Amino acid sequence: MIIAQLGNPILRQQAKALSTEQWKEYATFFADLESLMLNHQGVGIAAPQVSESLRAFIVASSPNARYPHAPAMAPTLMLNPEIYWMSEEKEKDWEGCLSIPGIRALVPRSTKISVGYEQFDGQKIRCELSGFIARIFQHELDHLNGIVFLDRADSHDYATEAEYRKRLGLN
Repeated sequence: MIIAQLGNPILRQQAKALSTEQWKEYATFFADLESLMLNHQGVGIAAPQVSESLRAFIVASSPNARYPHAPAMAPTLMLNPEIYWMSEEKEKDWEGCLSIPGIRALVPRSTKISVGYEQFDGQKIRCELSGFIARIFQHELDHLNGIVFLDRADSHDYATEAEYRKRLGLN
């Protein structure tokens, strides 16, 4: 499994939804996707990032070298995810992406969202997310819609990974 990099056309395409029955064919794929994300110290990854046009992503917030202040959340596979509501309150915070290595940007995102998604067993989940977890969900959902985080940031808010780490005192 290889992570698609910025410039790969798959990152600019709308991903397709699948039925619960069709998801079963992807059990091994989702396990591999989670391992890849964790091995690269990601906090989320979307299927299009590994060249699969599927409306699926994993959210797995956990403190690591890339996100030392991330809250802990068990890896959660989210199939056919959607946002029902977004708070008007937005906050700019740093984001990075496994498909755009070496670059970070301050991205404005809603601080609270109401979301829905299906689990692998077909169960439908509806919940509210806030803070960093809401940020991850919005970032990954953008991948399913052909949007990358740089599209949402002002170009004056870009930084290299080294500069980002320096600004946050992580060196």
